[in-house]
Amino acid sequence: MFKYAGIVINNESSEVDKIFTYEIPEDLIDFIKIGQRVKVPFGKGNKIVFGFIIELYETYKSTYSIKKIQCFCDSFTVLREKDIDLIKSMREKYICTYLDCIKLIIPTGINRGMKQKTSSKISVKNQLTGKYNKEPYNNIFSIINENNGNYTKNQLNKNFKLSLSSINTLIKHSFLSEEERIIDRYNEKIYEKYNEKKLNNDQQLAVNAIMRKNENKFLIHGVTGSGKTEIYMKLVSLMIESGKDSIILVPEIALTPQTVERFKGRFGKNIAVFHSRLSDGERYDEWIRVKSGKAKVAVGARSAIFLPFSNLGLIVIDEEHESSYKSEITPKYTAVEIGNMKSDLENCKLVLGSATPSLETYYKCLHNKMSTITISERADGAKLPKVSIVDMKEELRSNNKSMFSRLLLDEVNNALKNNNQIILFLNRRGHSTFVSCRKCGYVFKCEHCDISLTYHSESKKLICHYCGNTKELTSTCPKCGSKYVKYFGVGTEKIEEEIKKIFPSAKTLRMDYDTTRQKNSYEIIYNKFKNREADILIGTQMVAKGLDFKDVTLVGVIAADLSLNLPDYRANERTFQLINQVSGRAGRGVKEGKVIIQTYSTESHAIKAAADNDYLGFYEEEIKIRKSMEYPPFSNIFLINISSKNENLLIKNTQNIGMLLKNIVNEYSNIKMLGPCPCIISKIKEMFRWQIILKGNINYEFASYIKKFVYDCVKNDYNDIRISMDINPVNLL
Repeated sequence: MFKYAGIVINNESSEVDKIFTYEIPEDLIDFIKIGQRVKVPFGKGNKIVFGFIIELYETYKSTYSIKKIQCFCDSFTVLREKDIDLIKSMREKYICTYLDCIKLIIPTGINRGMKQKTSSKISVKNQLTGKYNKEPYNNIFSIINENNGNYTKNQLNKNFKLSLSSINTLIKHSFLSEEERIIDRYNEKIYEKYNEKKLNNDQQLAVNAIMRKNENKFLIHGVTGSGKTEIYMKLVSLMIESGKDSIILVPEIALTPQTVERFKGRFGKNIAVFHSRLSDGERYDEWIRVKSGKAKVAVGARSAIFLPFSNLGLIVIDEEHESSYKSEITPKYTAVEIGNMKSDLENCKLVLGSATPSLETYYKCLHNKMSTITISERADGAKLPKVSIVDMKEELRSNNKSMFSRLLLDEVNNALKNNNQIILFLNRRGHSTFVSCRKCGYVFKCEHCDISLTYHSESKKLICHYCGNTKELTSTCPKCGSKYVKYFGVGTEKIEEEIKKIFPSAKTLRMDYDTTRQKNSYEIIYNKFKNREADILIGTQMVAKGLDFKDVTLVGVIAADLSLNLPDYRANERTFQLINQVSGRAGRGVKEGKVIIQTYSTESHAIKAAADNDYLGFYEEEIKIRKSMEYPPFSNIFLINISSKNENLLIKNTQNIGMLLKNIVNEYSNIKMLGPCPCIISKIKEMFRWQIILKGNINYEFASYIKKFVYDCVKNDYNDIRISMDINPVNLL
């Protein structure tokens, strides 16, 4: 019998990141469970706080008196035992606290006392008799009969002008009943039936391989349009038949409307949807639906991987290479790593899918840590699009100063004439990327960040894409007073503006961060383009991921060099992936597709391999570079980011850390230290930023030791210094 509990306190301080032992009162001993949320006295003042039971003990010896648990907070456990195993692994792997991990797994509303929303619905209980079988009771009775259990008293009063007094009389005399019902806050849209498709040979072979009992981890390396979604849905069907649950992850909210449309059309109310744009109440309700077993499948973005399914059989991570699967806040986990951990903990299938797998994933496959399933043909016999590379240097020499090559404009014109659709891709939003004075060179910059402001023509404002600060554009230079203020660079707004001038009769839509801020705005744009309400879709990387429109015959990549020139070791890989993915939007139906790639870097191996759809060629070239430079997967990169509003204090602390850290690193022949130095973007939201990078054979024990060391170094200035650490970050900016 357990008499003591190990509890993690709901407190953000790293000083209390440990397991505290409490005695279990006798009246709770028979009901105590791991994973329960409880109230406990804490600290010198015995303040009552929340805690989470993550361990139970039969005996416990202590030299001091042990405090007692006060009471339970909920009628259910908020953490499963497998969740607690995951939390302990994550705390070590991501050098974070217990509470950091717990907050990923439970809905944010739980600690605020959030409950399911209920409402009292009125329905018929007994037929009218005696003096009540007359007006106004007959009218009330007939309306409620027609809408039995659909309305509350107030709704009946408001919608049908029924007397509340008369309704209460009928309830009092048992002719009507008032029943509390749970209301699901998630807007339950009814989707058109999506019938199961007969799998082709490649798809069926993939399903057969995955369902073998002796293997659990797979990569489906399938070209764009190879029918990976149909494979996922077949696997989900087989899991449901065997009584098991499934999680389907998509890179971000941008993919969920289409994915949800297919999965809900196929599986109906068995589906839970979970992503960042749901309200706290909606997220709580979907979490409860999963926990109570009312949903057998979850479709969602990164955080859906933590949903508490009781019998998990399958995790699918579609477009596994996407950077949005990496969390930018602590714990800085990646969904793929969590998928691997959960596959081991819960003995479930893990399926990664991508036409352009990350180099790290493909490297694992080649070294027998995962099984690879290759699909090199599109489903339904559709052909991969024909790809042309246009050298924009030659366009300039031919006096074409436009952002569009002559070939691209000709192909847009042809597609419009043939009543086909077009996608134009530019991975930069806004109208002009910066505004400067042509006389003195002054660049309009954000006063809070070390970054140039972007001009947005719709709002006619300069906007910082890091902190959101806006500024009115002046026609005179603030530095020299000249009138030579000029826009430079191109964003999606500018592309849309120019396309409307060149093709005035064409209907356009734009899909970027600015047009998809509102809830459901992405779904609205997606459905408009799907329903042929527009001819041309212009967008950022949102249009590169997973969209499946049968009438798109042309994709134009406006500036393929943008991601190529970033100061990041993954720049080549991201460029290859983006071009390959957006190219895959063309020719997905019976009509042949074409892709035009505009670039100033025609010799780039990433761009040439993407044009040739040559993943293996790209991988072989890029992995050599990674090995020679000792980048992942051949080493780990440990980023230490230090920031403060006080620049002098920041520099003093960072240089002190660097000097002391150098002495530690010198003892390890397989670890190199870079820096300290200012970050590439040296100021964001008024915070000055410096960094130190460690590269080499860095394990989690060493990283944890370095974390403690760095925090000890800044303890005297802790309140004025922020520290962020990450192993293999998404970018080094």
